[in-house]
Amino acid sequence: MGRRKKSRFEQWFSLSRHKRRSGAIKLSEQISTDFTKQRKIIIDGDEIQYTHGSSNDLDGHFEALRDEFVGQSELCYTHAKIIVLIRRDFEAKNHFAIFEQLWEEEKDYLLKHLNSRWLISATDTFADFSEDDAIKSLSVACSCLLNTVKMQESERFITNAHSFIDDKEKITKLDNEERIPLFDGTSVFKIGTDDTLRNMRWRIDKVAKINTAGAILLEIFLRLQEHDTVFKRLRDRHRRNKTGWW
Repeated sequence: MGRRKKSRFEQWFSLSRHKRRSGAIKLSEQISTDFTKQRKIIIDGDEIQYTHGSSNDLDGHFEALRDEFVGQSELCYTHAKIIVLIRRDFEAKNHFAIFEQLWEEEKDYLLKHLNSRWLISATDTFADFSEDDAIKSLSVACSCLLNTVKMQESERFITNAHSFIDDKEKITKLDNEERIPLFDGTSVFKIGTDDTLRNMRWRIDKVAKINTAGAILLEIFLRLQEHDTVFKRLRDRHRRNKTGWW
């Protein structure tokens, strides 16, 4: 059984929780819903600095967060600030309503300009607060997809797996239609020709039309084909056009 999540009653009496919300009223008042105007404002600065973890000082956290969006629009920064306020449970219901409005009005812009980190933060927020079961379910699917690849690529990083080369004997076995088991009835993906990911892509295309979370799921899937992930490495090895998934 996993570790138990604190109840809302326990969270209320958490000293750190109150520290992390200190100053939230003033910062919340700075959240604007004039999204069109914010798209035109570009955040200046010398270079992007990514935050790691979060400070108890909300003012300081917002200031550090701003540096993540150097060269991007104020709208992307606003999106991040709303998520922070929701996660710190400051008027979460009201801020989630603004969050939903932002995605309803600016979905195409956010899909294009937010990086994968903030797209997943968005779906985590939908999963936690949406009252629409379809949105919640697809949001969890987004998180599962990206976090699975993140874990796989992290393991690859710490084991220096990038230096490995293809085993031609194993590839020949796959080419000869030999089924090679992995675990629990699952077999090795047939490198170069397998239609599994093409079929999955078709299903993702369908759910992408359902709601915002579905659109984010498709965007995450497409990005995984462009960056150095297992999806791109298998894409580069693929040779059967009709089973391509990108």
